[in-house]
Amino acid sequence: MRLEGKVALVTGGARGIGAAISSAFAREGAKVVVGDLLTGEGEATVEAIERQGGEAIFLPLDVTDEGSWERAVSATVARFGGLDVLVNNAGIGMRATLEEVTLEQWRRTMDVNAKGPYLGMKLSVPVMAARGGGSIINMSSIAAMVGGEASAAYRASKGALWALTKAMAVRCASQGIRVNSIHPGDVVTPLSQPFLDQPGRMEERAAMVPLGRLGQPKDIADLALYLASDESSYVTGSEIVIDGGRIAY
Repeated sequence: MRLEGKVALVTGGARGIGAAISSAFAREGAKVVVGDLLTGEGEATVEAIERQGGEAIFLPLDVTDEGSWERAVSATVARFGGLDVLVNNAGIGMRATLEEVTLEQWRRTMDVNAKGPYLGMKLSVPVMAARGGGSIINMSSIAAMVGGEASAAYRASKGALWALTKAMAVRCASQGIRVNSIHPGDVVTPLSQPFLDQPGRMEERAAMVPLGRLGQPKDIADLALYLASDESSYVTGSEIVIDGGRIAY
């Protein structure tokens, strides 16, 4: 029970990586708040956790809206007494070059992938500090670290989150709050499935990975579990790549 007694809020927790993280945290004893706009899938994730003996609730959360964050954090504290772990996992992606992406698409990507975590940290840090510390886990991407022809807005948003993680790690260290970023490669999720389902695409992407396969949500959840637990008590301001060795070339 590596997270026994801890309260965790996972954004984008309804499906994919977020659902895997929520389930892993609950199995290890955390009380989990699944925050998402996907009500049906979010409630299904909570039900699955409860069937396994865990404790969780679903809260509607629009990460781009400060009022929505205020309500979610307040409801978390009201229900569970505090907040120890925040996972900024909610995100969107799109494949378009800088010339192709519209201003509205650029703003939307930045809103969800960068402004969302900013608001989450802004409102969660005081609550965590009141508990004596905590752990914030920001879901970035290897796309923040390497170039590419497509996904200009996505890469920029994840790079912004990477830099924000560093800033917040320094800012929050004296409050006992650790802040780290996870940088996955290709992971098979509902978000990536339409791209990976294109003929030959799955095989093509797997061939780029030294370990010979794409990531699964559980791979990322296991890393998030480590960062949420006291096992990583001396880890902050770090970016952890989890991509099967893809950018090691």
